Amino acid sequence: MTRVHRAITVSVALALSALMAAPAQAQLAGKRSERRAQQQQQQQQVQKAAPEFPNASRTEPDTRASQKGVRELQTLSKLYEEDKHAELLAKAVPFAESTDNAYEKSFAYQMAAIAALETNETARAVQYFQAALDANGLDNNSHYRMMSNLAVTQAQAEQYPAAIATIDRFLSETKTEDAKYLTMKGGLLANAGRNEEAAVVFKTLYMQNPSDKSLLMNAVATLQQADKFSEANALLEEARGKGLLTEAREYRALYSGLLNDEKWRDAAKVIEDGVAKGILPQDADLSKAWSVTANRAYFDEDLDAAARFYALAAPLAEDGETWLNLAKVYNQQGKKAQTREAAQKALEKGVKNSEEATRLANLK
Repeated sequence: MTRVHRAITVSVALALSALMAAPAQAQLAGKRSERRAQQQQQQQQVQKAAPEFPNASRTEPDTRASQKGVRELQTLSKLYEEDKHAELLAKAVPFAESTDNAYEKSFAYQMAAIAALETNETARAVQYFQAALDANGLDNNSHYRMMSNLAVTQAQAEQYPAAIATIDRFLSETKTEDAKYLTMKGGLLANAGRNEEAAVVFKTLYMQNPSDKSLLMNAVATLQQADKFSEANALLEEARGKGLLTEAREYRALYSGLLNDEKWRDAAKVIEDGVAKGILPQDADLSKAWSVTANRAYFDEDLDAAARFYALAAPLAEDGETWLNLAKVYNQQGKKAQTREAAQKALEKGVKNSEEATRLANLK
């Protein structure tokens, strides 16, 4: 039999990586109506909103658009309202390059960046968000929202080192402890393959918010990707003890981590618990879980456990290979009748080595 190593864990981790990207994506400029409201607020120079980042080290500029600039910015906003993104880009960038007014330059480059995003020109969006920041003309709320959007856009462009540098700058300057931005940093670190650092971020956040299962699962995923299975398992076992594990993916993360940590007996208990509670469905994933557990038992020379777990896995498997493995174990135990029965079921479901299955099915 071939020993399966980390196959289940990888599938769990990949799924969680996708989930980890979601919080960052959600921050990217928000809904279109919200983006428009922000642009109008800047353009009309309405009364300043309450500071979103009250501890920011940046001194907020007092520069505002000139009378001529206001007309230009109104034109850009109208083009955005009308979804004329190509035309907006064609006008916003030259205007930003031509004006010496910091507010106008930042505003126009920001509009160009958003238009580039709307047309899926991510590299240009990165360039224009950076230019808008460098112009340093907007109020702190707009400036730091744009900085966080730059980090997300850099991540979309797979510029992970740059994205991490941007979010580090954001956190340093704003001094915010808002979990959504720290979660963004954890996701960026994970996407950059810096899983140990990401795990520290997510684990710290989870300890501060022990009812947040998304933080728990991100901490687990990054710990597993960093091969720290024991630490990940401890978090999940504690959560299971509190009744927090209520989804199949959460149980899969725990039993797969235990299997990778060479603790197949503990994994079997977790699988049994998940099945008993109706959390783990009777499907191919469960078949694989039982089969991997049986493999571990077999290599530990516990044939009784291996036979029991193969017997649970075989009826759920898509082919007859697990039945054939069960037949082999029965044969080693000297159980001829059970060997023949399992081998026959293997043939009925289909196996690669039909010659061996036939031999065992006709065992004398």
